[in-house]
Amino acid sequence: MGRVQLFEISLSHGRVVYSPGEPLAGTVRVRLGAPLPFRAIRVTCIGSCGVSNKANDTAWVVEEGYFNSSLSLADKGSLPAGEHSFPFQFLLPATAPTSFEGPFGKIVHQVRAAIHTPRFSKDHKCSLVFYILSPLNLNSIPDIEFSYKLVKTGSVVLTASTDLRGYVVGQALQLHADVENQSGKDTSPVVASLLQKVSYKAKRWIHDVRTIAEVEGAGVKAWRRAQWHEQILVPALPQSALPGCSLIHIDYYLQVSLKAPEATVTLPVFIGNIAVNHAPVSPRPGLGLPPGAPPLVVPSAPPQEEAEAEAAAGGPHFLDPVFLSTKSHSQRQPLLATLSSVPGAPEPCPQDGSPASHPLHPPLCISTGATVPYFAEGSGGPVPTTSTLILPPEYSSWGYPYEAPPSYEQSCGGVEPSLTPES
Repeated sequence: MGRVQLFEISLSHGRVVYSPGEPLAGTVRVRLGAPLPFRAIRVTCIGSCGVSNKANDTAWVVEEGYFNSSLSLADKGSLPAGEHSFPFQFLLPATAPTSFEGPFGKIVHQVRAAIHTPRFSKDHKCSLVFYILSPLNLNSIPDIEFSYKLVKTGSVVLTASTDLRGYVVGQALQLHADVENQSGKDTSPVVASLLQKVSYKAKRWIHDVRTIAEVEGAGVKAWRRAQWHEQILVPALPQSALPGCSLIHIDYYLQVSLKAPEATVTLPVFIGNIAVNHAPVSPRPGLGLPPGAPPLVVPSAPPQEEAEAEAAAGGPHFLDPVFLSTKSHSQRQPLLATLSSVPGAPEPCPQDGSPASHPLHPPLCISTGATVPYFAEGSGGPVPTTSTLILPPEYSSWGYPYEAPPSYEQSCGGVEPSLTPES
């Protein structure tokens, strides 16, 4: 064995996740097989973000730093053989952003230690990554308790709404869609997708968009109106936005679409760490228009022959909707049913019924499908999820990196959208 047999950093109590403004304490341990002369022993606490133009490339083209503090643990001297411990403590800044790891960039916080040896000798270095969670309190977002409703008009009137505007991991997103088919032909199946868009500011903005979960309902018969009620369980996902970071931004959308006739509505939603603390004050969405809203456009009468055929079949029933069935769901239905019974839970409970460890802490999802435990032995790195609630990255056939989802105006095809909180 060499002269330096052990050189490592450990954090107090095995803690891994910290909040902005908290003290971070730990120890640098050194075990020597022989005396070691040194010029200085230093420990540094660093927080930074790097972004690349290429996926999974750490040659950053743009970087920004959040903090960089150093402490001198020992001045020039010589360490005798044996074990030595050097305690340290840093105060994390209140503006430090939440840790994040993505294919085009990372927000990394770490502690580095170095033994600087005399000239012509090799310096000894080690490092330890820790994580910061700046919880996103959904209650701080204006009108978060209200529901969204967006209407796309045309040959098909497509209305989509959600029960809330923000959700936490483990909470069920309630989707309500209303389809009024004025096209005279049966529609394609209606599809709802939970989309994640991560934007990286390199030399140009890179938008990495992927489908997290997808639900497919049945189509709607010609000259009929149908309603569709479904839910999507929010899996382990990083929080919306990343306050304090100007290089990476995260957005989520619920997209409801038909391929034929083509119609799409896109509703922004927030993923946070602290759930909305009271039930929605709006009535059950998707069952009609809000008070004072203009009535849905009724199509002009079809040709006489079609009208007679429809009359024989009972005529169109725009005011007597049918309920669509769900053809496929990317998430497992038994797990979905189990966890949706506890809306607003900070994290899913284990399937064996045992309580989750440290339930008072909101989960830190450092990347899609990877959660970091608050306390851990060893490196305490991210724990990948084994849940089937998240679609694999290769599920979509779109180009990569993807373009951003359309805005409300684009989603409505130039028609003024009906985007008002239901009251």
